Amino acid sequence: MDITLALLGGLLVLVGFIGSILPVIPGPPISWAGFLLLKWTDFINRGASGYENTLWILLFFVVMVTILDYVVPILGTKKFGGSKRGVWGATLGVVAGLFFGPLGIIIGPFLGAFIGEITTGKKEGEALRAAWGSFVGFLLGVGLKLMTCGAIMFFYIRHLFF
Repeated sequence: MDITLALLGGLLVLVGFIGSILPVIPGPPISWAGFLLLKWTDFINRGASGYENTLWILLFFVVMVTILDYVVPILGTKKFGGSKRGVWGATLGVVAGLFFGPLGIIIGPFLGAFIGEITTGKKEGEALRAAWGSFVGFLLGVGLKLMTCGAIMFFYIRHLFF
């Protein structure tokens, strides 16, 4: 049973890491759930490993990054003069970009925000500026999720093998 839980936990950590890039999958919470599964295995040396402290500290970061993931693109778009349509356009652009591979995931939010801003009647220059803000916010959110899931993966491996 321990090996099954550890393998399932590792799979969840990996899916969460991949989910950090894909907007449909909540990467950090899934990775943290995988790390949590180690709690019910005999792989953890409860006295010396510091697993419990690591578990709760990582949960704090997962909650913060999950909240920021929704706030940062909005702030980026607003900071660069965007509207709600620009934010929605960026979100839809991310989803549409999934069908075009990694390049689509990068270009999708930008094009979506641009199209969203154009539909509000903004000029191209203003729409490009707002699209850039949405794109920067999206990339910052992805970066935060990747760092969090990378840390979870590190501690998962550390607590499993060392």
